[in-house]
Formats: sequence, structure tokens, C-alpha cells
Amino acid sequence: MTDHPKRDPGAARPANQRGAARLAAVQALYQMDIGRATLEDTLAQFGSFHLGREIEGEQYLPADADFFRQIVTGVAKHQIEIDPSVDKALAEGWPIGRVDATLRAIMRAAAFELLRRKDIPARVVITEYVDIARAFYEDDAPGLVNAALDTIARSAGVDMN
Repeated sequence: MTDHPKRDPGAARPANQRGAARLAAVQALYQMDIGRATLEDTLAQFGSFHLGREIEGEQYLPADADFFRQIVTGVAKHQIEIDPSVDKALAEGWPIGRVDATLRAIMRAAAFELLRRKDIPARVVITEYVDIARAFYEDDAPGLVNAALDTIARSAGVDMN
């Protein structure tokens, strides 16, 4: 698994700067997880070299850099709360540590927004991260992401309208 999507995540609808920030956050969280990169190094690297640029043939869309930092920093700061919420939303016997690293990054970023960013409608968060899952996976992973995020939102008492 690479840290680049197979398909353009903006194919279904035009990418916006927050959507691009979410995709970049997932890629940064993946890099931190797999490469054991520090938060500071990852933020610096993505802020200086990735957002809105082409690297190794991959075009990084212009992104809301502040929103990107909020997601990545928020996941790092609140991971002790996020991971158990994701664990509860996944099938028994499949804790977050057992799922693919890209799915872990998607779930953590989305769970952060659902649990900590009450100003963003849950449906928007879920839709955006399911779209990101579709960019990386062609199997049933997007459905898993949708179901797990719906469970997290409902468990947290987030308004689903």
C-alpha cells in the first residue's frame, strides 16, 4: 500500500480546499504511522513540500493548510480518546491496530473531526472520508469506513442531520 490514492478523490465532485486538507492529513497520518515520523517533521514536510505541489508525478491539491494542521495535530493530541472510539465501531476482534495503515489514518482523522469538531456537520465528515477511502480502495473498505464513522458519530451523540 502506498500513501498515494489510486484514483482522483475529486473525480465524483470538485475537490475543495478542506477536502484536499483531509486527504493530505490522511497521507500525513499514514506517514507518521508507518515511517514513525514526528508530528513536527510531518507538519513541516507537508507544509513546505506537499500542499498544492506536484511531487514524483503526484499532484497535491491546494489545501487549507490551517485545517490540515488542525486535523493532524488533533489526531496526535487526542489519539488516546480516538482509538478506543474507533475500536468500538469496528467488528469485535479487529481493533484499529489490526487494520490497514491507510484505513487507520482515515478512521483516526474522521473520528477526530466527529468527536472534536462539532462545528462541522457529521454527514459532511462521513461523506468526505468515505470519498477518500474510495480513492484508495476499490473493495468494501469504503462501506466499512461509512459504517464505522456512522457508529462513532451516533455513539458520540453527534447530530446526523
